[in-house]
Amino acid sequence: MTAEVSAPIAAKDGSIALSAGQIDRLGIKLAVAQQADAMPIGTVPGVVSLPPDARVAVTTPYAGTILKVLVIQGQAVKQGEVLAVVRAAESVQFGAALARTQAELPVVAANAARLAQLSREGIIAPARADEARAALAATQATLAENRRLLALGGAGRDGTITLRAPISGRVASVAVDTGAAVGNGVAPFIVENATNMRLDLQVPERLAGQVHPGMEINVLQDGRVAQGTVLAIAGSLDPLTRSLAAKASLPPDSGFVPGKGVMATIAGTGGAGGVSLPAAAVTRVGDHHEVFVRSANGFRAARVTVAGQIGDRVFLSAGVSPGSQIAISGVAELKTLEAGQ
Repeated sequence: MTAEVSAPIAAKDGSIALSAGQIDRLGIKLAVAQQADAMPIGTVPGVVSLPPDARVAVTTPYAGTILKVLVIQGQAVKQGEVLAVVRAAESVQFGAALARTQAELPVVAANAARLAQLSREGIIAPARADEARAALAATQATLAENRRLLALGGAGRDGTITLRAPISGRVASVAVDTGAAVGNGVAPFIVENATNMRLDLQVPERLAGQVHPGMEINVLQDGRVAQGTVLAIAGSLDPLTRSLAAKASLPPDSGFVPGKGVMATIAGTGGAGGVSLPAAAVTRVGDHHEVFVRSANGFRAARVTVAGQIGDRVFLSAGVSPGSQIAISGVAELKTLEAGQ
């Protein structure tokens, strides 16, 4: 360090007097303190989860045997894509019943029309025509029922059931092999759509009443900050954890994996004088934090109150006004010069 730099002049206001040349040789760079619209009120633990409709089990309504498995775990699928083919005895029965009913329907319909004509001509009693119409209605109802039963499981008349992806996403679970039995409430496939994530938060008791739906959350992921929004918060504390359960959104394709544990910073409305700075500007001196503010003669040390940090920016609730020029590099040198005055 040159003599010029190592011997700063203490100004009357207590600041470190430095010339432009000294500032340049110390490598000091500046940033402007920005007004903070939202201030961190706390950092809470959370677990990445999926929305209720983003994880869907694929089942068959009829017990049967897997004929083909056409996907593997982790494979990307589109809505409607075939996952597997199942053969089920019940679907064969319903298919046969459908075929019989379709064969009977023209005969029953013709008989109802013939008896209705005879009833109008007074040849037979009206009750016989009414019975024929009731038989026709019953046959039509049976036909519709068998069609619905087959459609319920995507079954064909040959006894096969086609299991299809209910949503686009990835196959999270394949719990069957070709030839295995299915049915009885077991879900052979689970499809997940991880485009939109949720965050299950545990808000500590000390923040009860401060966190509300609509507040911003920030989660650090791989060096970048993902921003979301608080969607809902419970009205009572969990007796075991002494925390409030809350749900928050995460941006689409944020790169998180369901089940991952994270720390989320909740931000509230910025108060008067709240500012944000690059984290490199703040240094700790004893039991407090300081920043170095550009003054007319050089720099002055300002004691600040740190509200929290989001990514590479620190938020201050007191000590610096918006628009102030703050040193963000050469801070260690300024700290040394301050101590030597």
